Parts: sequence; C-alpha cells; structure tokens
Amino acid sequence: MSTTGATSPTTGPASGPTTGPASAAAAPATAGQGTPAPVPPGVLPVVLLHGMRTSGTMWRAQREALERLGIPVAAPDLPGHGTRLHERFTLENAFRAVDEAVAGLGRPVLLVGLSLGGYVGAAWAARRPGAVAGLVAASCSTRPLRPVVGGWTVAAHGFARLPDRGAGINQWLVDRTLPASAAVDVGAGGFALDVVADALRAVGTLRPLEDLAALEVPVWLVNGRFDHFRGEERRFLAACRDGRLVVVPGSTHLVSLVRPVAFTRAVLDAHAEVAATLAARSANGPAQPARGA
Repeated sequence: MSTTGATSPTTGPASGPTTGPASAAAAPATAGQGTPAPVPPGVLPVVLLHGMRTSGTMWRAQREALERLGIPVAAPDLPGHGTRLHERFTLENAFRAVDEAVAGLGRPVLLVGLSLGGYVGAAWAARRPGAVAGLVAASCSTRPLRPVVGGWTVAAHGFARLPDRGAGINQWLVDRTLPASAAVDVGAGGFALDVVADALRAVGTLRPLEDLAALEVPVWLVNGRFDHFRGEERRFLAACRDGRLVVVPGSTHLVSLVRPVAFTRAVLDAHAEVAATLAARSANGPAQPARGA
C-alpha cells in the first residue's frame, strides 16, 4: 500500500516511496455519450461511473483527455440517472449497466468511479473477477453505516417535500461549489432528484471494505483534501491488497470536477501502470509448468 499527494509524493505506511503524477492532460473539450468504437488489441479501456444525481456527462473532461490519447472510454448512466432516469436504482440494475458498458468495450477494463459510482464500482469489481484490471475509487472512503445513510435519507425526504423537490437547493450548491464549466458538465444530462432514497438504500447494503479486500488488482483511492467522505481512507487503504492513496489538494467531494486536471493525472497514472503490467504479462506468455510436473 502507498499514499501519494496530487502534487508531491510521500511514503506510504507499508511500502517504499511512490512516484509523482504524470504530465498534465490535454485541455478538455466536449465529448459525446455515443457507442464506443471497437477496442484495438492491447489497448486498456476505461469505464467511468458517475456520482449520485448527475450522469455520465460529468466525465466530459476525463473522456476528452482519454480519447485524445487513443484510450477507449465509456461513461454509462446508472439507473435512475440521465438516460436511465425512469429506471429504478437497485444494485442489480446498476451492475447490469456496468456489465453493458464493459461488454461494449471488452474486458478487462480500468474501472473509475466517484462517490456512488465508486461504491458501485468496487462492489461490481469484487463480483466480476477477471473483468477489471484496476480500480480507481474516488470520494468513497467512508463506510455506508446505518447512522450515516439514515441521516442522508432523512435529508432526502425533506428535499422531496419541497415544491421543486429540491431542484433550487441543488442548483444553488452546484453554482457555488463548482467551476462554471464543471457546473455545465454535471447538469448536462439533467439532475436525478428522485433517486436519492433508492440509491442510499442500495448503498447501505454494501460492504466496501470486504469488496476492496476481495480484489486482486491494484486500487487507487482518490480523495479531495476537504472531502467529507475521506474519513476512513486509511482503513480503506489497509483493506486493499495492492492499494494507493491520492489526496488532491484544494478539492472537495466532487474531485473530478473541482480539480479536473489533477484527477485526470491520477487516472492516467493508474492507466499507465495497469496497461504496462498487462503488456508485460502478455509478452511473457502463459506460465509454463515446472519440469517433471
């Protein structure tokens, strides 16, 4: 396990020094949600899973940076969000959405999820051995314990009783916590105001520490410095068999939107490491039986 700052490396609790981030990603531009192109042999695809109430459009900056580098990418909408707005959020439906995205690209993939997408991604990866070559779990380093989930559920029910179902408060928070371009991206697919209770109910059944412990692939935990969901990040890191922790200075919960370049660097670092490992394994070929076996 190791821990890395987004701008300066440090030494982790159980490993040697880590390397710093890769070079900055290209400036983002609008990217569509269309069907992904066929993946060339040897190229590691990326699947991006969005947070609660937003949609795959929140990944515009990361999609564009990955596509400019020739990396195939998909950013599916989870049930109850975006193009799946009228589909009820359950873990079964969420896993099906990830299954479809991965099937469209080919496996294994580098799976990247933020907040709700991070919890879903870790749970999906733990249940699909061989489908994931690496996991980037952002803004989800707190267990969904009953008191926490219960508190958020009470708040969600309160917003639902408002005449606009909380749309005004949601937009006010978006406008005041995100850069202007990120505010456009996060809302481009519409806001899912009615999904919160179902999503919280589903997430409350998950055991992220057990899911991380089950993974035999490298895991990157990426959190904003001021994220309220990073409270147990050391515990989450300890649960990983091969984990790294990246803390992005100056960022809050929506780290990919607040600090898109730093977050994209973390994803590209993860992609480069996982792709190199897969390439080395491919070059070495399948393991040969020992003589006399």
